[in-house]
Amino acid sequence: MAAAAERPLRVVVCGTGFGRFYLRALRSRDPEFQLVGIVARGSAFSADCAREHGVPLYTDVEQLPADVDIACVVVRAGVAGGSGAELAQALLARGIHVLQEHSLHPDELAACVRAARRHGVYYHLNTFYPHVEPVRRFLGAARAMSAHQPPLFVDAVCASQVLHSTADIIGAAVGGLRPWTWEPPAPSRGVPFRSVAGVLAGVPVQLRVQHQVDPGNPDNHAHLLHRVSIGCEGGVLTLADTHGPVLWSPRIHAEKGPEGRLVVDGAGTERLDAPSTRILGPTAYPTFREVFTRLWPQAVIDALRGLADVIGGRADSLAKTQRDLTTTQLWHEILTGLGPPDIIRPSEPRPLALPELLAGAERNERLPS
Repeated sequence: MAAAAERPLRVVVCGTGFGRFYLRALRSRDPEFQLVGIVARGSAFSADCAREHGVPLYTDVEQLPADVDIACVVVRAGVAGGSGAELAQALLARGIHVLQEHSLHPDELAACVRAARRHGVYYHLNTFYPHVEPVRRFLGAARAMSAHQPPLFVDAVCASQVLHSTADIIGAAVGGLRPWTWEPPAPSRGVPFRSVAGVLAGVPVQLRVQHQVDPGNPDNHAHLLHRVSIGCEGGVLTLADTHGPVLWSPRIHAEKGPEGRLVVDGAGTERLDAPSTRILGPTAYPTFREVFTRLWPQAVIDALRGLADVIGGRADSLAKTQRDLTTTQLWHEILTGLGPPDIIRPSEPRPLALPELLAGAERNERLPS
């Protein structure tokens, strides 16, 4: 149902697992959106969530009132053993716009896109992490860089759980994904990362994927989520981690004098005064608690605003839909090439307070003997 311009868009959240971050986002009372319900199977936990947020709990799409504008589908799709794609299509058939959390099989995504067109509503796939504040800063810097110098290479590392969003981040950073070619990954067992190499939109890409999963705890045990570097003639732009910082490292270069030696002093060496690395944006990094309570809910609102702009006629959905289809196809192609993941069952990782350990070691080194 199209929303009236004078009121907030009325939103329901489907799923209370990762959907809790969507609920937290809507609890921020952003004036553009109003949480009006939760759709779940009816567990005690879901009922508690509904009571906490002061909204009804629905256990069937047919129970939803006619004035719901947007449904956030945060339920695993068939590619992960769930029914999220079918749920999204049922909501679209009710005339409700859908924002669906990734990942979907390409066929599932295509079916959802067709359903949205058939019922005259909009469907957006949310790869989530491109909306996280430090990633948005990285992508903004990549666009600014590319406006002056074209990207020459990408070096990326990720966990297989976030491979889909990594493909989306790379595509946004270099300005597209097609055409692409990929070399078959080298066989590897017993090592954390598998390497694949390819070319995306004319840019060479080296990608390492931690292709391991704990069947009993699939959301944990990633060594990292995303780390992406994109290089140009003038330097390397790096997203050091999903949650920052974003780094700019100018390319080191010193002219040679008439005798073939590097000139590092005097006139003409002003470029050597530039910092070897600069942090772009805040220098304070969020705690993981702040990631869960602030950064991730803000990312949800950013994704919802993208859909709201389309609903309100302020943006065109066609480019977003094509990007979703292309990214999903690339993700599926890479994942298929990687083959089955290695099964791991590690214990809970032990925290390591390295900054404190290093500070203690440095103090000990300064103590007189």
